[in-house]
Amino acid sequence: MAFFGLRKWPTPVAKTLWPFMVAGATTMYLVSKAQDSGIRSAEWRNDPRNPYAAELAKQSLH
Repeated sequence: MAFFGLRKWPTPVAKTLWPFMVAGATTMYLVSKAQDSGIRSAEWRNDPRNPYAAELAKQSLH
């Protein structure tokens, strides 16, 4: 008998969705690395719109 649509044994969610979780984590990692390399590129390093320009200037002095 189902109680509010729940079965006696729960459906394994993580077991069936692990490929999507791995793909999502990989995509997030690659987008983060692409963004970081774009911010630190020579073209955008001294751009005043870059929120990390001051931080990059400090790192380039050392």
